[in-house]
Amino acid sequence: MAWRVALAAAVLLCAAAGAALGAKRARIPDDLRDVIDEEEDDEWRHYGAPSSRGPGRGDGPPPDLSRMDPAALQAELLRGQTGPSFGFVKLRPGTARSQEDVVGIATRWSNVLRTGSVDAKFVAVNFGTLMFTMERGRDILELKEFILSQAEAYEFKIGDQIFRRPGDPPLDQVLDKPQKKKQVLDKPRKKKRHKSRDEL
Repeated sequence: MAWRVALAAAVLLCAAAGAALGAKRARIPDDLRDVIDEEEDDEWRHYGAPSSRGPGRGDGPPPDLSRMDPAALQAELLRGQTGPSFGFVKLRPGTARSQEDVVGIATRWSNVLRTGSVDAKFVAVNFGTLMFTMERGRDILELKEFILSQAEAYEFKIGDQIFRRPGDPPLDQVLDKPQKKKQVLDKPRKKKRHKSRDEL
């Protein structure tokens, strides 16, 4: 008898919960002619449209390149790169790396960039150099920011342009320092000639 009362109470409780949940549902009419959609913003309206040539540049005439300083000219030329690109990344010297380490860095960087929709592929060239290829050169600035933010990277080269973190000396100077120290240590030392009492 007690189980019948418990069963009846459970059925009534489920029915009450179902009615309460059903009462919270909002009814959406099929006729939506009088509904005004004002949720679109400018970003939504321009989604999928080709990007402009740069921030604040629009489709106006190109800047006067003859009046630009060399750094601004290089930045402008880099920004205008749209076709396939390739370049090299020199890894930070002074760290011993195995072949698996270098291949792991290349794979990790390729995967991370792919999640940010930058289609760059890295390949290990040797223990201190990676080569990258890109189909869309317009992503080169994002790639540059990414590479220079990585602890393993020292410098980044596209064509004749070399990029490194501010304050870092050129790679040639960094590699010359240990060699100069080694040369100083390897120089034969002049033996001091001790004078004996007999020679006085």
